[in-house]
Amino acid sequence: MDDRSFLLRIHLCTGIGIKGETKIYNFMQQNKRQPQVTELDKILTGTKSDLQHFLADFHSDSTTQKMLINQRHNGIITILDPEYPTQLKETFEPPIILFYQGNLSLMKETSLAVVGARKMTSYGTDVLPLVLKDVCTPQIPIVSGAATGVDSLAHRLALKAHAPTIAVIGTGLDRTYPKDNYELQTLIAKKGLVLSEYEIGQKPLPYHFPLRNRIIAGLCYSLLVVEAKHHSGSLITANLALQENRNVLAIPGRIDSSLSVGCNELIQAGAKPVLNSRDILEDFPNSLTNQSSKA
Repeated sequence: MDDRSFLLRIHLCTGIGIKGETKIYNFMQQNKRQPQVTELDKILTGTKSDLQHFLADFHSDSTTQKMLINQRHNGIITILDPEYPTQLKETFEPPIILFYQGNLSLMKETSLAVVGARKMTSYGTDVLPLVLKDVCTPQIPIVSGAATGVDSLAHRLALKAHAPTIAVIGTGLDRTYPKDNYELQTLIAKKGLVLSEYEIGQKPLPYHFPLRNRIIAGLCYSLLVVEAKHHSGSLITANLALQENRNVLAIPGRIDSSLSVGCNELIQAGAKPVLNSRDILEDFPNSLTNQSSKA
């Protein structure tokens, strides 16, 4: 079995999780070969039952069927492939496998991630189009999570401007969460790129979304937070971005609004306040030069 197929197979097995996958991948990088079965108990730190479950899955016909189904219905990129983005590979516990629909070439180093509240207020609805107006260009893909609220608006603004957009979702590519975003996700797959760490048929589970957020943070060059509560998922994503040395920006808000607390705290902690498109474009020098030449 070639290394690419080996990584896909272990990804589709249960019992070891992302940490286990990462350890196996690191072993392969260090030793330039796949591990033997007898070496797995030293590589992996899970329980004996977890290891037995993983090995049973690895050798099962059902996993072979999963591989065939996912290869038939998804594009698949592994961390070994040249198309895999360098900036994501260099992050902590990068995804070993990504399933995709759309244009892989959009995974550029110059992307902007946009995250924020699912139940955004009229303030967020009004200001996000203002600050993204000159940012949605072919040079800067907009990355988000295809959730309701800020995510959906960011994707729609990019599509309206005929700019590239990337959705990182927490389900299999044949699922949509929330269901109301089916048309949006379908449109992004046609005109942009939809990515997932999860196989065909995988339903949304609560732990999928924090893991999804690390991919959003890893893909971007800069990350913009728009309306976020204290201790929200958006702040978790912002902290992940900071850990990966990404630029973190935030739109300031009213001091009496719970949905502005997170953004205002980020700014107090050193995030760049964003009042207009230029504040974002300053992080993308080539784009700022292009805007100046058009003026």
